[in-house]
Amino acid sequence: MATDHALMQEEMRAKSGWLKGLNPEVALISKFIVFALVIFAAIWTKEAGGLFSAVKDWMVTGLKWYYIGIVAIFLFYCFWLLISRYGNIRLGRDDERPEFSYFSWFAMLFGAGMGIGLVFWSIAEPMYHFDSNPFIAEGQSQTAEGARTAMRITFFHWGLHPWAIYVIVALSLAYFAYRRGLPLSIRSSLYPLIGDRIYGPIGHAADILAIFGTVFGVATSLGLGVQQMATGLYELTGAEMFIQLDAEGNQAPNTAAMLVLIAIISAIATVSVVSGVGKGIRILSELNLWLSISILVFLLVFGPTLFLLESLLQATGDYLQHVIPLSFWTAANIETPWQGWWTAFYWGWWISWAPFVGMFIARISRGRTIREFVLGVLLVPTLLAFVWLTLFGGTALHIELFGDGGIVEAVKKDVTVALYTTFAKMDVGFVGTLFSAVATLLIATYFITSSDSGTLVVNTLMSAGDPNPPTVHRVIWGLGEGAVAAVLLVAGGLSALQTASITGALPFSVIMIFMCIGLTKALSEEQVGPQFAPAASGGGAPAGE
Repeated sequence: MATDHALMQEEMRAKSGWLKGLNPEVALISKFIVFALVIFAAIWTKEAGGLFSAVKDWMVTGLKWYYIGIVAIFLFYCFWLLISRYGNIRLGRDDERPEFSYFSWFAMLFGAGMGIGLVFWSIAEPMYHFDSNPFIAEGQSQTAEGARTAMRITFFHWGLHPWAIYVIVALSLAYFAYRRGLPLSIRSSLYPLIGDRIYGPIGHAADILAIFGTVFGVATSLGLGVQQMATGLYELTGAEMFIQLDAEGNQAPNTAAMLVLIAIISAIATVSVVSGVGKGIRILSELNLWLSISILVFLLVFGPTLFLLESLLQATGDYLQHVIPLSFWTAANIETPWQGWWTAFYWGWWISWAPFVGMFIARISRGRTIREFVLGVLLVPTLLAFVWLTLFGGTALHIELFGDGGIVEAVKKDVTVALYTTFAKMDVGFVGTLFSAVATLLIATYFITSSDSGTLVVNTLMSAGDPNPPTVHRVIWGLGEGAVAAVLLVAGGLSALQTASITGALPFSVIMIFMCIGLTKALSEEQVGPQFAPAASGGGAPAGE
């Protein structure tokens, strides 16, 4: 007898009370975990930092071979899907078409996937690698060869591999939700392997793990990001209300100012998530993309144009030449912690964000074919990231190689000033100041879209896969993520929770392996004589069970 998945979803949700519309087990356990870890990190900050750092160090050193290997496998799996005979299968009914235009789709998936990270690291990371990296002899890094190697490494960390991680999660969720009529939830990806047991403790655990990563990933990024915003506002206005002196007498963002910024961002994000994907989130994502394009044009026109165009072509070719060796490089023959600090850490961080970003991408991708989905999610944001990194990082490298320099030293002192120092050293007067303001606005809008999409994902998971979860809970979690960030910012526990969220990458990477196995099994069954009938309207029962 066929399983009525819509009925089982509905049975998991509370019918009354303050948890109405939510899965009580998932909601209560998630709230308890969030509350307990926030209290632990806020009150016992030093102990929490030490514990989580020890776990993280073990993961990125003892298990770096695992992270590097598994992410490489994920990338090859994506290319296999791209060229396989399953590429024409649609994520929904056979006659269904996408809800969003390509422009809106690209804007939303890029903004949720890594937009804010690129703003923060687009200059800082090339500067770190330009100063020192294991591929260049010591003392010879700040040269033309060092600059080329720095861009290669940066492309590697922000290129195909992160998006391959997102493809695995997003495609699995979209396929089982829109093609098979299962809940839009992490648990559904396990259905080919454990069947109806996804509605029990195993499924609850998978969703809770995803909520854990999403809440703390968004909260810590929000808390860390407002530091850059406060720095930017100080650089623009000179108002001392945005800065303070730390214990060592160095300039640092003002805590009170950052709390105000968190409150403003959280409030706007809450309004956005209440309005839904088709309105607030889409509009803000499109605004992000237009602002991003304007800054890219500014850098291309007022920066070292010829150098940047040549660097984009050269760096892309250099990346393609080295991407396979880098995908398997573990630094086995040299003693260096670099790989743990950078590549293994990045892969763990992308995996910890995969439930959040994957769920959101799945939510906006109904109606696309598998081939269209993989091409769009894997290649388009990667190419856009290459352009972004070249124009930002390339401008800074040009200043270091042929100008006055000083950006490397500025980044060493305070990573949040990298962007503003570069704009100032371009020496284009008012235009540079104007685009410093645009960049600060862009940071804010990217944080808002990360926050509102994260809130939507958390509520979707808590409501047993409902793509339009109860409004009241969207408000509660929208403001709650800001509150978590504020508490940890004041207590100094943000770094500890960021590290804690990365530890969730280990068990979730195992879930991702099962996602690949389950998706392959389901696609194979559909191709040889479908065991499942496409869902009539995004919900419904598999046929033939």
